[in-house]
Amino acid sequence: MKITILTIFPEMFESVLNASILGRAREQGLLDVRCVDIRPFSDRKHKNTDDYPFGGGAGMVMLAQPIMDAMASVTGEGFHGKRIYLGPRGATLTTAKARQLAQEDELVLLCGHYEGVDQRALDLCIDEEISIGDYILTGGELAAMVLTDCVARFIPGVLGSAESPEEESFSDGLLEYPQYTRPRELGGLEVPEVLLSGDHAKIKAWRRAESLRATKRFRPDLLEKADLTDKERRMLEEM
Repeated sequence: MKITILTIFPEMFESVLNASILGRAREQGLLDVRCVDIRPFSDRKHKNTDDYPFGGGAGMVMLAQPIMDAMASVTGEGFHGKRIYLGPRGATLTTAKARQLAQEDELVLLCGHYEGVDQRALDLCIDEEISIGDYILTGGELAAMVLTDCVARFIPGVLGSAESPEEESFSDGLLEYPQYTRPRELGGLEVPEVLLSGDHAKIKAWRRAESLRATKRFRPDLLEKADLTDKERRMLEEM
């Protein structure tokens, strides 16, 4: 999969993209991520990418021209993918959305800055707007990193096990069950006996119950949309 990130701060990305799972995915050729600096595309004398907003108001607005030219340079006639703007009014990024985007051949991510982007650039160059949450960031760079990491996990071969992304929090609408590793006893607390039993059916049932318990405790709002059986709903009532 190819992901191109349009940004005025490309230097922010290298440490993230070269480390851990993303770094290995790039080395293995599973993920092709590159950052393109928007500034050189500006037709202004000093290559600035912002200006004062029409109608007045605080802050600056990103110019449409450099964004449009940068987008044209990385897409071209043979582009088959999605052009995404990371902005606060977009639909919230979810596991389902990440899984969907992972099916695309190519993504182009536009990182906004200042008070936003000239609407004409969004109207002409963007297919979809995505937000990573209801809070304010200095720019879209951190959001682009989050989206890239989230999407990459659903690209075949990126994770060690094909089942891994399906067993994590939010994959089925619930939080993940508690995890344990060695030693068996620590600080007076022991690993639950069922995890040492070798009985895979019992372990699976325990993990499902603990997933329900964790979701009820920390994110009860998720239970409203979760696909639960009648038995699981009764379990929740008894917890």
